[in-house]
Amino acid sequence: MNPPDVLPPDGRRLRSQNSRNAIVAAMLELVAEGRITPSAEEVASRAGVGLRTVFRHFTDMESLYAAMTGRLAEHYEMWLIPFDSTEWQGQLVEAIERRTATYERLLPFKRAGDAHRHMSPAIQAEHARMLGMMRQRLHSFLPREITDDMARFETIDLMLSFEAWQRLRDEQGLSIDVARRIVQGEVLRLAGVEGSAAAA
Repeated sequence: MNPPDVLPPDGRRLRSQNSRNAIVAAMLELVAEGRITPSAEEVASRAGVGLRTVFRHFTDMESLYAAMTGRLAEHYEMWLIPFDSTEWQGQLVEAIERRTATYERLLPFKRAGDAHRHMSPAIQAEHARMLGMMRQRLHSFLPREITDDMARFETIDLMLSFEAWQRLRDEQGLSIDVARRIVQGEVLRLAGVEGSAAAA
């Protein structure tokens, strides 16, 4: 029988995983509150662990940012859920709604990721993976008349990017509704979809 203060291997692993999860959750909370570069001390305090515990799980703050980025990638998986519409026009409208909703929810984390991406190969790799997934998803349902027209497809892809949404919301200071109307209106115009299709 193990002494009361000594956990069996499975118990130690569980406690270690719980500590790691608490640290990543604390990081997410702080960034969501607007702290783009929270300190390790702030993360440890919010997670309820010691500073040494933070660096036992993460070699440095960049590895913690990478873990945060990986956790956030789960939010993009909703884009892979089958569309309700069977027509590509309706699917495009759904894609716009999904993307803008996700972008708005993840804006604080995008700002933090941008500030650290150049220093973290892991964040760069995850960013590239997500861009590839988004691009492939868009390419999969648009008709060939659009995907074969390079300028047209690339412009639609640009308008549906996180960077475009961030520019509209942060740099241009537009409201969510106005920013969404601009993205939707321009993308549907480029795709040749009548305005009535957006309201359907």
